[in-house]
Amino acid sequence: MPLPLPARSGPRRRTLIASLAGAALLTGCSGAEGGADGGSGAPAAAQEKRLRTKAARESADLLGQYDQALAARPALTERLGPLRAEVERHVKAFGGKSLPSGAAAPPGRKPAAGPATEKDILKALSVAEQALSDRRMTALVDAPAELARLLASVAAAGAAHAYLLSEDGRK
Repeated sequence: MPLPLPARSGPRRRTLIASLAGAALLTGCSGAEGGADGGSGAPAAAQEKRLRTKAARESADLLGQYDQALAARPALTERLGPLRAEVERHVKAFGGKSLPSGAAAPPGRKPAAGPATEKDILKALSVAEQALSDRRMTALVDAPAELARLLASVAAAGAAHAYLLSEDGRK
């Protein structure tokens, strides 16, 4: 008689697949914003700049959380290094400037007292990744087409990071 599988917490494979499918669907869509008629070019450009700046700042904050985690637990470098590098690419994709690995947190951000265990660190990063992914999925509704595609892609990556971090926490 097979043993029952343990209950899993966090995003399910179906949720990730649905997120990726949604991102792919959005990638296939294109809008006609800022067309040749010059319609609402200036307000749309200002809105896009605000959204990009906010997304870059949020990614930089997440990058700072990775750096704090790595400073608190250097043994996690192998697990967190690739995810941190991806978050750094997200900062650059939104036009922000990232911190060098191991640098202090961005100005205005207090270093948080690091969680005591590796499991706590992984859980905290998983929660942060998922929360940011959710905010990005909400923000892409108001974003111009090209930025919406970028937000969807980065949100899907964040959901995948959250899943991987929660899986690592169960090992």
